[in-house]
Amino acid sequence: MSKLELNSYIGLESEVVRSELPVEASIVRRFCQAVMDENPMYWTPNEDNRAYGGPVAPPLFPTFMFGRTFGSPDPIQLNAENPGYDGLNFSRVLPDIEPIRGYAMLNGGSEVDFFGYARHGEHVNRQARYSNIVERDTRKGRMVFVTTESDFRNPRNDLLLRVRTTLIWRPQ
Repeated sequence: MSKLELNSYIGLESEVVRSELPVEASIVRRFCQAVMDENPMYWTPNEDNRAYGGPVAPPLFPTFMFGRTFGSPDPIQLNAENPGYDGLNFSRVLPDIEPIRGYAMLNGGSEVDFFGYARHGEHVNRQARYSNIVERDTRKGRMVFVTTESDFRNPRNDLLLRVRTTLIWRPQ
């Protein structure tokens, strides 16, 4: 694989994907209970959320709004007999990087920049891009570090979150 091949993916963006469902009080409630953060700003109008027009979702909530849509095939069931399926590709919006197809993948971590809250009743839009790809020789062999960025925006196109994720790929 050449550096030029890998670099051709940097800057490649996905389409903008709209969440199937809007931010809803019942889903926010379950999310808050799961993360053990039942701040009243997430469920009742109060002084803390007045500037946002009422209840808002917790900061990381938009990242969980992009699961499988109703009526679409369940990728876990589709891959039940596939021992190589990693369970992660069901929400991918970027194309595979062909020169590293078949490589083993390791999560290299994520960073999140928070800019604003999603309001109850609104949909969230997501767009992802490959922001950096670096090859490195390590004591375990050649590895490719792929960094993606996903922007989450409200219907007014205000940036809510930017999530940077690094995946480490190595030949099997």
